[in-house]
Amino acid sequence: MRTWQGKRYWLVGASDGLGAALAHKLSRAGAEVIVSARSEDKLAALVADLPGKASFQTIDVADNDSVVAASAAVGDVDGVVFLAGVYWPFGAKNWNADQANAMADINFTGLMRVMGQVVPQMVARDAGHIVITSSLTGFRGLPGSIGYTASKAGTMSLAECMYADLRKTGVDVQVVNPGFIKTQLTEKNDFKMPFLMEADQAAGEVFEHMVTDKFKKSFPFGFSLVFRLSQFLPDWLYFRIFS
Repeated sequence: MRTWQGKRYWLVGASDGLGAALAHKLSRAGAEVIVSARSEDKLAALVADLPGKASFQTIDVADNDSVVAASAAVGDVDGVVFLAGVYWPFGAKNWNADQANAMADINFTGLMRVMGQVVPQMVARDAGHIVITSSLTGFRGLPGSIGYTASKAGTMSLAECMYADLRKTGVDVQVVNPGFIKTQLTEKNDFKMPFLMEADQAAGEVFEHMVTDKFKKSFPFGFSLVFRLSQFLPDWLYFRIFS
């Protein structure tokens, strides 16, 4: 069972939505919370609203200099939760190069930039807790999801690689794969989203997982089975169903 009192947690991509909701849960549990994103106004308002010790540090995960500077300003932390992400829904027939590149650069390469600053420090101390936010979409390619699904598959794969390397060390690695969460990102969808969760509900699932020593959590459970079991379908059947 993980303890939070006296621990410092850095939440990257936490100005609103799931990140802000999780910041509240960690703060109420007794952790010192540092929240980061690009919007200073939103971060300042969130910090003022948190019940425990909290601060903010602006960051642009698409800019390596910004990531390096933010990591130095934050200093040593006990845990890092990566939640940063952008999303636009479109398929290969309507490819938007700028938006596709942004999803790859922020959702996946942004994660790489942040991990490049925090992982070596945690490995040197042989202590730390890393939580990576992927998505149910990361299990297998989906139609109408150029950029986002591929970037989330990358985050899931990176988490698995890190876990394989670090599972017998003092550095704990976890990944969460949520379904649809009611945020500014999902407001862009024009289709029915099954099992749509409120941000606080999803944050409860993430926090519940963080308390454990388990590696991966996909939720909501019933909905996640569709994506997890799809990995075992032959290509001809999978694409007939999901396309």
